[in-house]
Amino acid sequence: MKTKGLQTTLFSTIGVAAMFVALVAFNGIASKVKTRVDLTSERAYTLSEGTKRILAKLDTPVLVRFYCTRGDSRMPVFLKNHAQNVEDLLGEFRQRSKGLIEIQKLDPEPDSDAEDSAKLDGVEPRMTEVGEPFYLGLSVTLLDQKETVPFLDPQAGRLLEYEISRAISRVMTSEKPTLGLMTSLPMSGQANPMMMMRGRQGAPPWFFYSELKRTFNVLDIPTTADSIPENVKVLVVVHPKGLSDSAQYALDQFVLRGGKLIAFLDPLAALDAQAAGPMGMGGGPSSSSIDKLLKAWGLAFDTTKVVADMNYVARLQQGRMPAVLQLNEQAVNKDDVLTAGSDNLFLAFAGAFTGTPAEGLQQTVLVKSSTNSQLVEAMMAQMGGEQIVKDFSPSGLQQTLALRLTGKFKTAFPDGKPKASEEPKPGEPKPADKPADAAGLKESSTDGAVLLVGDTDFLQDQLCVDVAMNPFGGQRMVIPRNSNISFAQGAIEQMAGDNNLIAVRSRAARDRPFTVVAQMQAQAESNFRTKIKELEAGLADSQRKLNELQRSKTGEGGQKFILSPEQQKEIAAFRKKEAEAKVELKQVRKKLRGDIDSLENKVKWFNIAAMPALVVAAGILLAVQRKARRAAR
Repeated sequence: MKTKGLQTTLFSTIGVAAMFVALVAFNGIASKVKTRVDLTSERAYTLSEGTKRILAKLDTPVLVRFYCTRGDSRMPVFLKNHAQNVEDLLGEFRQRSKGLIEIQKLDPEPDSDAEDSAKLDGVEPRMTEVGEPFYLGLSVTLLDQKETVPFLDPQAGRLLEYEISRAISRVMTSEKPTLGLMTSLPMSGQANPMMMMRGRQGAPPWFFYSELKRTFNVLDIPTTADSIPENVKVLVVVHPKGLSDSAQYALDQFVLRGGKLIAFLDPLAALDAQAAGPMGMGGGPSSSSIDKLLKAWGLAFDTTKVVADMNYVARLQQGRMPAVLQLNEQAVNKDDVLTAGSDNLFLAFAGAFTGTPAEGLQQTVLVKSSTNSQLVEAMMAQMGGEQIVKDFSPSGLQQTLALRLTGKFKTAFPDGKPKASEEPKPGEPKPADKPADAAGLKESSTDGAVLLVGDTDFLQDQLCVDVAMNPFGGQRMVIPRNSNISFAQGAIEQMAGDNNLIAVRSRAARDRPFTVVAQMQAQAESNFRTKIKELEAGLADSQRKLNELQRSKTGEGGQKFILSPEQQKEIAAFRKKEAEAKVELKQVRKKLRGDIDSLENKVKWFNIAAMPALVVAAGILLAVQRKARRAAR
């Protein structure tokens, strides 16, 4: 017995020692080989394919300086968590780049070398609620090229991967991109002879146009152009009203040769001052389209109808305007980096894109209406919103307001470039356009990209910025009032950058909302609104009956102000109906709370009991197996 006990002790000691050695060896090997498995459904911790392709192009070391305040008293807790997410993501970038990305982590303490370095790199401090400065930004350097992200906003955490990828992409090229701009609107400013006679300047350039000039070499291209210069890689078309077939052919060939096109179209350009003429008179608002190209791409854009949406109604001084849309984050594609941060878009009389993309093209919807929307006549929409509200009938469809097409495009002019029609002689009919030749491109050789937006008014200063004069310097101050400018700028910057930036998706949200609870609340709110409508309808009907009874008493002298038996009966019936409706509304609320509480209790019990139950089940299974082995002996 003593020998058996000694053997048991010896074997146990050897087993523990062997397990210790195995664990140390495993940790040592694991520390050298870093492998992560992303088990989240939305691949929240995996780099996008676009980012991987950008990193694959690196052949020169890139230095990333990550400035983050580490002091416990200066860094709020939520920013610490965000900083840790940034570090984790930078680690993914470094691992994917095979060591070509070097990460330097710096803590800019007051009056330190790290703080001086942050200021030189353009990373400025932010202030906490108690007035303490903190840093959370980074700079990317490749040779003599440097790109800075001054502040990594935790509110824009979904764009974190895109921000870093864009910075790396920008330092990989040194040339400033040339941007073509084709428009029928006075975006660069407009001279007004009447104002100049009074010693005043004409209309200044649009804020959107001024911002483009700061970032790109902007080349103005007339709407009558029959070709696009070769040095233009990105072309922005804004309200191309009355665009000829020759000009559309130029756009067609531009896309087929690999150029990127961004087109802002409009079924009703309410702020088109040129349409009204110099004295404020003329044909009124105008429309625009690129119908030939859209048809070849499998899409359509109705220039006679605008989108009205009762869920996104803008409340103006004139009242409710269902065709003027105040869009929130529910209306944008949160999985796309372009719209992930756009939570406040303001569109006026926007049009909708319909149809199915042609073969070889993939469509990404960026901005859409709710299902509580419909298409209304453009002419009726500009006359006021009350009639639209009165006759509103939801289509049940989400109208596409902005989209991106990617893939291989085919020409809209298979017969070649259209020949300009010659002016007919007096009394002769105008000849039709004829193709000149068939030498043009028929299909793009590489994947291209086109971005389409169904509104142009949202780019004008009246709808997207507030302009004021600085009381100290007397300079013109421009303050964005919504996400319009950032959305348009982001679209152009994305197109003008590396092609792979388009494939970089937004990071998935870290929080996991209870979608079932949200659906239950939405259903209950729908029932609640239905009951309210029934109550309002009953009230209106009772009020109408009371008014009719009162009008029938106008000739009864002093009896006018005394309630008749019919009126008293009607009022009693209405009060009964109102009380019943209130009871039903309470039942709806009570049932909603009960269903949600029941679901939350089930989730809590599952979370509390699931792991202990698994441990108990594993223990029972192990005990049964051990007992079976002993019985076999």
